[in-house]
Amino acid sequence: MAQLRDPEKGCAWDLKQDFRSLIPYTIEEAYEVVDAIERNDLDDLRLELGDLLLQVVFHSQLAQEQGLFNFEQVAEGISDKLISRHPHVFADVTYKTDELRQKAWDEAKIAERKAKNKHPENESILSGVAKTLPALIECEKIQDKAAHHGFDWPETEPVFEKVLEELTEVKEAWQSEDQQHIQEEIGDLLLVTVNLARHLKVNPEIALKQATQKFSKRFNYIEQQVAASGRQLKDCELAELDHFWGKAKEKFKVEKK
Repeated sequence: MAQLRDPEKGCAWDLKQDFRSLIPYTIEEAYEVVDAIERNDLDDLRLELGDLLLQVVFHSQLAQEQGLFNFEQVAEGISDKLISRHPHVFADVTYKTDELRQKAWDEAKIAERKAKNKHPENESILSGVAKTLPALIECEKIQDKAAHHGFDWPETEPVFEKVLEELTEVKEAWQSEDQQHIQEEIGDLLLVTVNLARHLKVNPEIALKQATQKFSKRFNYIEQQVAASGRQLKDCELAELDHFWGKAKEKFKVEKK
């Protein structure tokens, strides 16, 4: 990486990069790691982890050139953090329950944030969740933090009722034809749906990803059936497409079994 960034003999593209320009590549590589895992392609996972590691090395090289930190300090930092957050492994601390262990973990994270926070008076229980996370992941993490401090339904049943309540409010907003209000109510519905997923111990990001993949697979089946008849989708009535959709559901349900 140092050679690629050499001002005289380096690569022109690498020399033009900075922390901000690398953001989309860092995010993309993280998602490609996830994709390899979901496809259970372990050879590809090895390669994708290398691509993700390159992003860490690249950012570290940029920082070293500016006299900020280097790769070794990055590795040392995460090592120190793991040791600090796991006293039950690296020290003589014992937690009687998972709840106590989780509480200690949360307190350690809060202490870390306060140590580096230039404005500790503005520290919130919800601090520490990156604003650039995908919306579903950010929502889940925010709600987890609130729940750990008692702001949550103790049972699951009321969450179902809240989902239905929010759905009713979406319909009322739709009838009002106020687009801003509709967007607000859709947001509320999505938020409480994420909360329901939490209560049911389902990762909403993964659940939506799998549902999208299932939709794509069924839609591809519809495309194949229409193409086999020498037509295009726009030539078909919705009822016929819905019929193919039903056949796709049955087909893949049988294959799954």
